[in-house]
Amino acid sequence: MLTTPSEHLALQRVAELEGPVQAVEDRLSALGEALHRQDAAAVDREATALHAALAAAVQHFSLAARSGGVPLPLRQRLAVAGGQVAAQREALARATAALDRAMDVLLPELHTPRNAAVYGVDGQSSRNASSGSLLA
Repeated sequence: MLTTPSEHLALQRVAELEGPVQAVEDRLSALGEALHRQDAAAVDREATALHAALAAAVQHFSLAARSGGVPLPLRQRLAVAGGQVAAQREALARATAALDRAMDVLLPELHTPRNAAVYGVDGQSSRNASSGSLLA
């Protein structure tokens, strides 16, 4: 049984913050599934929903922090969620870089100025075979 007003306030704060944290976790899961399915429309939709859920969670946590603090377990869950966002962002950046490299190799005219020579004066390719980049 609750005996002090501070215990009652702590439980109330947990109840108020549980929903926003759960919403962030749910959106992260849905975004991960969309990325796994490679469903561009779902990725865009879930990324937008995740952004909104994160904004709402930050607002709730800011209010709670100003009025007495945020319980440690909820802070930890939000920190884990932040780590997952960073990991998904990094995975997406790596995938984008890999795609850019593949496009550079497969369609060099998209990344090479129109007037740039594909072959040098000596007839050799001006493209570095190991990296797929133009030699300086």
